[in-house]
Formats: sequence, C-alpha cells, structure tokens
Amino acid sequence: MSSDRGVSARATSVPAAPRARRSRTRLALRAYSALVFFFLIVPLIVVLPISLSSSEYLQFPPPALSLRWYERYFGSTAWLDATRRSVLIGIATGAFALSLGVPLAVSLVRGRRRVLVVVEKLMLAPVVVPNMVISVSIYGWFSSLQLIGNWVGISLAHTLLALPYVTIVLTAGLRAIDPALERAAIGLGASPLQAFWLITVPQLRPSLITAATFAFIISFDELIIALFLSGAQATLPRKMFENISFSIDPTIAAVSVLQIAMIFVLLTVAGILGVRRPPAAAV
Repeated sequence: MSSDRGVSARATSVPAAPRARRSRTRLALRAYSALVFFFLIVPLIVVLPISLSSSEYLQFPPPALSLRWYERYFGSTAWLDATRRSVLIGIATGAFALSLGVPLAVSLVRGRRRVLVVVEKLMLAPVVVPNMVISVSIYGWFSSLQLIGNWVGISLAHTLLALPYVTIVLTAGLRAIDPALERAAIGLGASPLQAFWLITVPQLRPSLITAATFAFIISFDELIIALFLSGAQATLPRKMFENISFSIDPTIAAVSVLQIAMIFVLLTVAGILGVRRPPAAAV
C-alpha cells in the first residue's frame, strides 16, 4: 500500500513543474504586453495635458490649464470645414471600398481560376508602394479628369489605399462561412443573390463593419494624397500639417485629442455592432 501511495504521489507531482513554467511564461508575456502597451499609449496620454495648456507654445508639463485651444478649434471655420470634409471623404471611402471589396473578396474565396492568385497579389500593391509614388501616379490622371480639389477624387484615391485592408478582412470573414448554407438556400428556391444577401451577409456583418471602420480611419488619417489632390479644399490632416509648418500652437494638440477620442468611440461602436449574435432559438 505504501508503494502504491508513493507511485501515485510521484505521478501527481510530475505535472507541477510544467504548470509552474507555463504560469511563469504567461506572467512574463503579460508583463511584456503591458510594457509594449504602455510604450504605445504614453505619447497619446501626453497630448491631453498639452492640449489643455495655457501656454502659447507646445509645452509639457503645462504651466496652467485652459480650454482656449479647444475654443479656438470650435470657433475656427477653417478647422471645422476641414473636419467635415475629412469625415465626408472617410464615409465615401468606406462605401467605395466596400462596394469593390465585397465582390473582390467573393471572387477570391469562391473562384477557382489561377488568375485570381495573381489578382490577390496585385491587390496588395498599394500596401507595399509608398503613398508618394501613388500620389504622383494618379495626380496627372485626376488632373485630366478635373478631380483636383474635389472630395470625390480624394475619396477615390483613398479607396485605392483602403481596398487591400478591406479585402483582407472580408476574405477572412468569408472563409469562415460555410458555402453549403448558400447552396441549401438555392436548393430551396432562392436565387444566388437572395441566398448571398439573406444567408451570407448577416454572417459577414462583423467583417463588413470592421472593414468599413478600417477604410474610414485610413482615409481620415491620410496626408500625402491629400497634399496632391485636395487643392484649396484642405482635409483635416493637411490642415494639421499646415498648422505645424507655419504656426505651431497647442491647437494641434487639441485637434489630436479630438481625433483620438473620435477614433476610440468609432472603434467601440464598431466592436459593439460587430458582435456576431447567436441565432434565435426556434420556438
């Protein structure tokens, strides 16, 4: 009996060491992740007190607190017009990118032709090619189409940048959906378009919301193309660039804080709306 108890004790004590190592590994990984997160978030935290500074220049820590720079932003027609223009361009970019990305993702996932492999590689070109090269390439073309200074031209150019990200997100979402569900709907009398709209699109909703959010943020934060194509109609990133170039004051910090807050709210709303709800139980 004593030998049996000794064997069982050794058997139960063997996994203790691997569990301890795994626990230490998880603790080290969490500490490393917290350190990286702290490194990324500190610059964003520093912007807030600078935006509340009473100083005429960017100064940290601020000598005193004031809301004057937020008042200057909300009281400036130029800043507000640039913000509205960027929001409009971002919404249009999201719509254009989804209208192109959905059929492209469906073709890449459901298609079986080898040429689609080449299309998938070329689709990633805007991610690799610098924005400056893209801007120079499309400037002459858009100039001949009289799209310089037109928000539609900027949104079309931003769509070129956002399309790879949108397609990647939608492709990943489509690959997680069983195509047999569509075939079953078609077998029950639905047309292919009805089957896709009623069966696939509801399951693809989280990916659609995520892709649209990415496209909006990419457009809202883009500067190089806006410098070439916006003309006299400045977007918010271009207005911020001009503010830094000619007159540095804490207004730029206030605008940055508002941008961070807007993107945080947008990502939070997208996360809430993008949660895939389980189907309702049949009664």
